[in-house]
Amino acid sequence: MNGVASRANGKAQSIESTAVRNANLRAATVTAAHGLRGTASDSRWKARSGAIPEPLLLKTKPGAANRAPCAPVPKDLCMRSDTLRLDTLRVGLAVVFSSVLLLSGAAGAQEAPESPERGAIVREAVNPYRFRPDDSAVRVDAATTDVKGLFEDLGPDAIEWYQHVLTLSNPWFEGRAPGTEGHERAAEYLAWWMQQIGLTPAFGSPSDGADASFLQPFNLTGKDRQVSSSSLTIDGKGLKLGKDYAVMGSSGPGAVTSTLAFAGYAIAAGEEGYTSFDGDDDLSGRVVLFMRYEPLDAEGKSKWGGHRWVWANLAGKLQELSKRGAAAIIMVTPPGVKEAKSGLEDLRRSRWGAQLEIPFVQITTEQADALLRKADPEGRDLLTLRTLCDEGKTKDFALKNNVRVTVSAEVSDGTVPATNVGGVLAGRGALKDDWVVIGGHFDHVGYGYFGSDPALSGQLHPGADDNASGTAGVLLVARQMKEAYDAAPVDADLRSVLFLAFSAEESGLDGSKFFVKNPTIPAERLNVMLNMDMIGRLRSDTLSVGGYDSAVDFGKMLDPLFAASGMEIRADPSGRGPSDHASFYGVGVPVLFFFTGTHDVYHRPGDKGYTVNPAGAMKVVSLVREVAMKLASDPTRLTYKSTDGAATPDRGYAGVRLGVRPGMGEEEEMGVLVESVSAETSAAEAGIQSGDLLVLWDGKELTGAGDMMARLREHKPGDRVKILLRRDGKEQEVLVTLKASKPRG
Repeated sequence: MNGVASRANGKAQSIESTAVRNANLRAATVTAAHGLRGTASDSRWKARSGAIPEPLLLKTKPGAANRAPCAPVPKDLCMRSDTLRLDTLRVGLAVVFSSVLLLSGAAGAQEAPESPERGAIVREAVNPYRFRPDDSAVRVDAATTDVKGLFEDLGPDAIEWYQHVLTLSNPWFEGRAPGTEGHERAAEYLAWWMQQIGLTPAFGSPSDGADASFLQPFNLTGKDRQVSSSSLTIDGKGLKLGKDYAVMGSSGPGAVTSTLAFAGYAIAAGEEGYTSFDGDDDLSGRVVLFMRYEPLDAEGKSKWGGHRWVWANLAGKLQELSKRGAAAIIMVTPPGVKEAKSGLEDLRRSRWGAQLEIPFVQITTEQADALLRKADPEGRDLLTLRTLCDEGKTKDFALKNNVRVTVSAEVSDGTVPATNVGGVLAGRGALKDDWVVIGGHFDHVGYGYFGSDPALSGQLHPGADDNASGTAGVLLVARQMKEAYDAAPVDADLRSVLFLAFSAEESGLDGSKFFVKNPTIPAERLNVMLNMDMIGRLRSDTLSVGGYDSAVDFGKMLDPLFAASGMEIRADPSGRGPSDHASFYGVGVPVLFFFTGTHDVYHRPGDKGYTVNPAGAMKVVSLVREVAMKLASDPTRLTYKSTDGAATPDRGYAGVRLGVRPGMGEEEEMGVLVESVSAETSAAEAGIQSGDLLVLWDGKELTGAGDMMARLREHKPGDRVKILLRRDGKEQEVLVTLKASKPRG
């Protein structure tokens, strides 16, 4: 592209002279730099009204005085995939840092407008799921931009932060989901950096016999099961796990070598007397092959429900096969089926009904077809048998005795290891026994098997903004505060600071909950917790800060710092919210939650390193550091204040709760399979039971658990809804009075 599209003052303007643009690039970024109003020889951040005492101000490194963070302009509009040029690394990085240009006026002849001296403070409740400031980003010509100059003008802190984000969101870290090697690598990376910064290990002590460590391991129970070992062999030929077959989440342990039986759709009783079984046929000792779904028409759709699956419930099929004595179970998707899941299931999404006591695997259509051609007494293929089953012309039957299959599976109990990472910056003087916690979660959703759109399962979710950005912020503030503490007078009174990188936030704040239940510091000595979650996409200089009213007179201390930031601060009074600060607020600790807002790649594979805003992140990090230093040095101890009357949404996601746990992976039929019902909830009081299939919500089809959550968000406590459910093959309607979600944290 030969021009620069500018959105200054809301008008698109073209820059015709690339020579003028390039000549003014540095001048524009330096002019736009916020927070440093002195000359290039200034070596300290200027003290502002209400800021921390001058002796504790962070000093810049020699020679870096003119490398202040430039005025931040978000990246979303600059980084569109259809305009990103990937010819060279130079071009890609130029687009990433395009936001340091604030151009107004034609031909680049005018200077970029300076950021305001003082920011605005807007006191209001913020819904984190809807907070998405307008984007005021502009584009530059990637082919001619001075990338090296952009990095230098952004400054060493921005480079350091950005490098952490790129590293943590690298595919080698596998999306940092607990239980993965990538998660372990990320924890080791953070521990290494905390040690390099000069922090001391936060966990373990000689007094309790534990070695000092930066790591706080814990287990997530009842989460995803793991395959320890498995095999599937047909007449001595081994098949490949993940390519030819997959172990299902409902599988039990064991190893079986036996002959085969074919059970069609494994439906005990369907429409118009349909059945897959010949009376009480005994399948004892055999490995049983069956097809998922139900009889199909010529178009590959259900003969009984069209676009809906009516009798395809897998929990019932598995129960029936187990009852008839199957030694192991093999499932296959019938050829030609339409509007259904293709390919192999994943262990995490294939838990149907109660846990089996026998091995249960899925085989590809191709492998099942080859198996049947060899084992069927008449040499029929899978499509031929499917057609006979569609017409009800065949029941279960034994396959050739000379074809033997070995099925083995060992599946873990579902315990997943996770690790918090923490380092300590020791305080001194009269305040050394008081504590400030600065944290952010480093985990993400891995390959999207949880916490993401099911359609994206199996794709890497890098989690650059969520939350490599906040994790990088923790490391940067840790390094900056260590330098500030080292430079402070020896007789300064400073609180100790615990820097924490939490794991398992995405699964329900599990890491921070584990820490508050197993703290390494006395609860009564914890003054405040600062949380950085998704700080990488600052737009229009607008930042949300939650917890504004979580301490008495908090605003009086915060307002001067907020105003001096130059940003518009949306000061949310609530101490709750969908991030780790809520765990601390829940045990009576004042909190602040720094958040730049959601975006179109939130919890999606597109949350990559190149989409974040280093210049904007420097403004956020600078504010967090100044707030932290103020809280660490101010002798006044904060007094906790409940904000529950103004709570924002937490991990409940909705103001009302039904009280059911959906079964995982039940995609055979429209609706939500109920795995369990919590006591004293709306569902329990309406008579909904485990095993029910919820089909209609006020007359509209339920397509799955995500659809159900969307319906819940539309209601308030006291609303009544009609739910049509299917139980034991019969439909019935229940009236449900929705109750308020219980606050978490």
